[in-house]
Amino acid sequence: MNIRQATVQDAPGICDVWNPLIETTATTFTVDLKTPEIIAATIEARKGAFFVALDTSQVIGFATYFPFRGGPGYRHTKEHSINLSPLAAGKGVGRQLMQSLERHAFESGVHSLWAGISSENPAGVAFHARIGFTHIARLPEVGFKFERWMDLILMQKILRE
Repeated sequence: MNIRQATVQDAPGICDVWNPLIETTATTFTVDLKTPEIIAATIEARKGAFFVALDTSQVIGFATYFPFRGGPGYRHTKEHSINLSPLAAGKGVGRQLMQSLERHAFESGVHSLWAGISSENPAGVAFHARIGFTHIARLPEVGFKFERWMDLILMQKILRE
């Protein structure tokens, strides 16, 4: 397995990981499927803050970070997203992706990373707790997907003491 910064050539593989999760799970509140063009533009816009995990040449996971909120006062705070293929389960892929992402964020001056996790994704909450994120809040009924309201769990990790 190899972890590296994503390139636009990874966009179709990222779609192959992300779109089944969008279609069939509540791990993301997103309902719009991703296209390689959208992902390629996102990779370019995030200037290195987008990582992929590869098993041989196949994308099996990705992690990226982006602004937490608008405005200059939030410039040192970022939110991240991490998604894995079922092929990555139990192989330490998520931990390795987050280590790369956190290192890049730290080197880029990020003070804290936030995770917004669906309450219907207890494995995601447990994963973030294991890697040092702290549960900060539960926002009731802020996500809507599959014709039902879902809660959002907010977790934070301070990168700079």
